[in-house]
Amino acid sequence: MRRVDFENGGIVQNILQSAFLMLIAQILNLLYNIVDRVYIARIPEIGTAALGAVGVCFPVIVIITAFSNLFGTGGAPLFSIARGSGDQDRARRILHTCYTLLAGCALVLMAVGLLFARPILALFGASDNAMQYALPYMVIYLLGTLPSMLTTGLNPFVNAQGYVMVGMSSVVIGAVANLVLDPLFIFAFGMGVAGAAAATVLSQVLSAVFLLGFLHRRAEYRVRLLPLRDLLAGLALIRDIVSLGTAGFIMQLTNSLVTISCNNVLAATGGDLYVSVMTILSSVRQMVETPLAAITDGSSPIISYNYGARRPGRVRQACLIMGLLAFGYALAIWLVIQLAPRVLIAVFSSDRTLLADTVPAMKLYFSTFIFMLLQYVGQTVFKSLNKKRQAVFFSLLRKVIIVVPLTYLLPYAFGLGTDGVFLAEPISNVIGGCACFLAMLATVWPELKAMAADSAAPR
Repeated sequence: MRRVDFENGGIVQNILQSAFLMLIAQILNLLYNIVDRVYIARIPEIGTAALGAVGVCFPVIVIITAFSNLFGTGGAPLFSIARGSGDQDRARRILHTCYTLLAGCALVLMAVGLLFARPILALFGASDNAMQYALPYMVIYLLGTLPSMLTTGLNPFVNAQGYVMVGMSSVVIGAVANLVLDPLFIFAFGMGVAGAAAATVLSQVLSAVFLLGFLHRRAEYRVRLLPLRDLLAGLALIRDIVSLGTAGFIMQLTNSLVTISCNNVLAATGGDLYVSVMTILSSVRQMVETPLAAITDGSSPIISYNYGARRPGRVRQACLIMGLLAFGYALAIWLVIQLAPRVLIAVFSSDRTLLADTVPAMKLYFSTFIFMLLQYVGQTVFKSLNKKRQAVFFSLLRKVIIVVPLTYLLPYAFGLGTDGVFLAEPISNVIGGCACFLAMLATVWPELKAMAADSAAPR
């Protein structure tokens, strides 16, 4: 099976190959939830209301993804660094530990979510009308927590071994299944919103079965669950995984916090219609950020592996290529959003009233999108090089320290109403993105120069 050669292959070729396959995988993974919203918005008579209700469930989905990233994106860079340095035993321990943590966490999240589903949705801003659609969707979706977390959390380890095609295939299987099952369950079987959730869960099961089959039988590093005694014996390793994964965890969790805050403020200042507007903006954001994430995620194992192998020149080259690719994409999509926003909005709804309110909100919300690449590049470098404190701090800075307070201050204290909610995001892009990128240059580049000088020094 063909693999990406992180050690000897050309950096440009490696990044393009990894990023392209990861892009396909992430676009298809995006379809799990995006396709649900596309079909739900077109349910006769209740489409717009149901779309807003499912948007209220979105933070739950993000929280599940956040815990997947806690162990997946926390363990995978350490796994790659261990492989690069030749420490195979440590690489195996990291993989087994993350697999066990993912499975255990998934079961706990599912139980807690099912037990407190109704109060959680009320906390997230579900009105009495929205609850009738949101509750069945959330309950069914939670039943698929285990396969969802295993697929999302283990895919980085498959990619880190160079099996990017396998990682992509696991997502293709689920996405195609979801595309087929969604209209069947929603319309043919008359299940409506609940059918969308059921189709998603079945699709996630298929993805997880394929991925686990590969990791159990064919991968270079194969997974197994650790008994509790062995898991507890590796507490130091768990701390390393969790501390590095906290950055990705916070990024996802704070996305959920921002969505909750936006929904609450928009419901108060603009009503349920503006909650639907935010649902569309969140969906478009997922869609347009996917290629940006693919470029940076595709570069991450290459950066980590060569850092572990003490090849600073290849690390710098990978960072530079990642930045140039991210800039080219961010500029192109920013122009599309500003010049033709209706094209993207039409994917999710054809409601004219909703469209009229969404267009200006979207232009404002994405007005500084190009600065997002600075956050993505800086965060990826920090994470890939095991810079835990920086990765965590800049995850908190943009969302928790900047976006959430502005979401409340701009609409109320400055009297901007719904526009204030949509303005908080572009302000955070500029401040948070610039701070993260400049800090990365100031800390990582001197270290790589020192590493290069040390390698060149006579022994």
